[in-house]
Amino acid sequence: MKKIEIAGRPIGNEYEPYIIAEMSANHNGNIETAFRIIEEAKKAGADALKIQTYTPDTITLNSDLPDFQIKGGLWDGKTLYELYEWAHTPWDWHKPLFEHARKIGIPIFSSPFDTTAVDLLEDLNAPAYKIASFEAVDLPLIRYVAATGKPMIISTGMADEEEIGEAIAAAREGGCQQLAILHCVSGYPAPAEDYNLRTIPDMMERFGLVTGLSDHTLDNTTAIASVVLGASLIEKHFTLDRQGGGPDDSFSLEPADLHALCRDSKTAWKALGQVDYGRKSSEQGNVQFRRSLYFVKDMKVGEVVTEDCVRSVRPGYGLPPKMIDAVLGKKVLTDVRYGDPVSGASVGDY
Repeated sequence: MKKIEIAGRPIGNEYEPYIIAEMSANHNGNIETAFRIIEEAKKAGADALKIQTYTPDTITLNSDLPDFQIKGGLWDGKTLYELYEWAHTPWDWHKPLFEHARKIGIPIFSSPFDTTAVDLLEDLNAPAYKIASFEAVDLPLIRYVAATGKPMIISTGMADEEEIGEAIAAAREGGCQQLAILHCVSGYPAPAEDYNLRTIPDMMERFGLVTGLSDHTLDNTTAIASVVLGASLIEKHFTLDRQGGGPDDSFSLEPADLHALCRDSKTAWKALGQVDYGRKSSEQGNVQFRRSLYFVKDMKVGEVVTEDCVRSVRPGYGLPPKMIDAVLGKKVLTDVRYGDPVSGASVGDY
């Protein structure tokens, strides 16, 4: 069975879903908010906290030409530079954020957007890396991350089958031994009907990797459903307040929602279990309430059992109802009363 491991936590179908709380831009420019997001993710039960490592200058150009203007959606009217200047996590925050996460006991890693970001994260001994969907076509970046030898997760939003294959090949060529991919829809937010979750088992079979979900829907239904189809990782944007006004707040989970995701996704995973037709431990006490055959009239030794003498009723201490044809026509071997269970002792072999 395929698995990877991040900070000592194994991830794969044999393990509870690995929940990643994505801070993204939800710190809204306040490091104290960032600290609180880390703390709340830990309290909610997330397995890891993820940030993003870029500056506006490492991710785009400071230009207002048409190519760099955002039209429509949450960030309509901004240039790319303005968006990323607003949304980025300052690089001098990274060390205190990593230290705080380690102090309270939650793994922290990041999505790097260029090689200098990888170098910064290596200095902080990041335990893993995430390649964002928009960077899944940046094969040189993927190779550079792979060369760290750390586990890598690649999001596949917008990528077709060929592009996913190319990203995986680049990771392998760069030396990545522990690789996972996330099914993703790069809409913010994304409607559930766009997710086509049946893609997840196909990805697992097609690419042979640990597979999960990067979920941009507004609630937890899609993420929990993905567990049933084999998702081993779930990534969701996380904020303290969906009304906070930040770039990603409106489509992020609040603390109570993240707690519910951590709880319910694990419940869904436990419910999957394995193929098992046997009687379950919680059923044992109820076996007595199944139907069985009972005498519904008093009878003397030697009398013949006819249809009006027995019935299939609850509880289940008599012979099973399927034995009715074998019982009919038999002579009772002992006196029986109304309400006695039909048994081998009363009607003999059957």
